[in-house]
Amino acid sequence: MQAKIVVLPGDGIGPEVTAAAVDVLKAVAAQFGHQFEFDYHLAGGCAIDAHGIALTDEVLAICQASDAVLLGAVGGPKWDNPNATVRPEQGLLKLRKGLNAFANLRPVKPHPHLLASSPLKEERLQGVDLIVIRELTGDIYFGARKREMIDGKERAYDTMEYWDYEIERVVRLAFEIARQRKKHVISVDKANILDCSRLWRTVVERVAKEFPDCTFEHQLVDSAAMRLVTWPASMDVMVTGNMFGDILTDEAAVLTGSMGNLPSASLGDGGPGLYEPIHGSAPDIAGKGIANPIGTILSAAMLLRHSLKLTAEADAVESAVNRALSEGCRTVDLRRENALSTVQMTAEILKRL
Repeated sequence: MQAKIVVLPGDGIGPEVTAAAVDVLKAVAAQFGHQFEFDYHLAGGCAIDAHGIALTDEVLAICQASDAVLLGAVGGPKWDNPNATVRPEQGLLKLRKGLNAFANLRPVKPHPHLLASSPLKEERLQGVDLIVIRELTGDIYFGARKREMIDGKERAYDTMEYWDYEIERVVRLAFEIARQRKKHVISVDKANILDCSRLWRTVVERVAKEFPDCTFEHQLVDSAAMRLVTWPASMDVMVTGNMFGDILTDEAAVLTGSMGNLPSASLGDGGPGLYEPIHGSAPDIAGKGIANPIGTILSAAMLLRHSLKLTAEADAVESAVNRALSEGCRTVDLRRENALSTVQMTAEILKRL
């Protein structure tokens, strides 16, 4: 297979972890007889410094014409001004919207040898294997917003907005994924307060009729947040809106012991997928060579599976990561003593590929 992969290393530790993932993808290509072309471009704070904008239209067009996009992380203190009109995160939102990537998939399955790394008791983590599907193109991040002065007082608002079709497509995807798993969907909302959530529930109930072999339940976001830490093994497929999903997926990451372990895939209808670890740019450790590359490497595995349809290759990468962890390989976020560097951890995974 020939494939063009756009790499957006981003800011902070982004270049370090994307370099690790590219090394793994190159090894996969050599081992399985593929040709992957890697095309590097700027996104995030580095793009603001170079072009005055977090993602140029030219780079977006290149991403749209690719087979897949691999992203590191964006942002950092240098650009963290609440009054700034141009921010690194705008590039990420523009990229998701431009790729029509409406669903973010975040699998959460604690590794059996890392249960002690989680702040939760080990017995609460037994049997946890869930996936959170977060809607990406609507909600409060894309609704009307404004800051204004009225009679000497300042106010601001951000509007939560959803169209029924935006809800329908992500919910349908959730049920399709549930069919391949335990056939149970938990839809998370705030329908006791928000009209957006009441619309969400109406659409969920309509789509659920298309999947009579699956069960579903509604859950309010506050109780879902509690359930994630008290009974996570009861969850299989969770689908929710953009803002609730943003928060709940970070909470779910704690179950695995480190945000550095978790990948994500942002998918749409037929276009190139966007793959990135769920962690941020971690500017406090940038350049130190100690970042955990696993989340980005597993994101590359999702890229192989979802965008390139290379299931055996994806399995091989995931197996190599699992073996490295099972055999005691740890970065500093997982173990303080005798921790491996980013490059060393990558080498251990490559050795097992």
